[in-house]
Amino acid sequence: MAPAKKGKAKANSTESTQSSPSVNNDFPSCIRFIPPSSVAITIHAKPGSKIASITDFNDEALGVQIDAPAKDGEANAALVDYISSVLGVKRRQVSIGSGSKSRDKVVIVEEVTLQSVFNALDKVSKSY
Repeated sequence: MAPAKKGKAKANSTESTQSSPSVNNDFPSCIRFIPPSSVAITIHAKPGSKIASITDFNDEALGVQIDAPAKDGEANAALVDYISSVLGVKRRQVSIGSGSKSRDKVVIVEEVTLQSVFNALDKVSKSY
């Protein structure tokens, strides 16, 4: 019995060591790493604003004002455009993962690092 427990303990400690790079203790929980090279951003969208801007950046969600109405997918398209421009990535790298009919969305950004997403969002959120 004892060797089996020891083996399990070793396996668990190896798992936690391997998964530690994806644990984002230094980052707000609204952004999280998705292996192998994507980042998910929880967004609270506010469509119908005069200008597109980031209003809030905390653990719950990234608050984003969108300068498009919430009809016929216009706000979603504007959100994807705005997020891609803020992060400095191509539009095709950004997609709505879930919540396309809701104000609370998860946006997936492919081929980026968690650090680069955080840096870009932090820089833009501090300028407002």
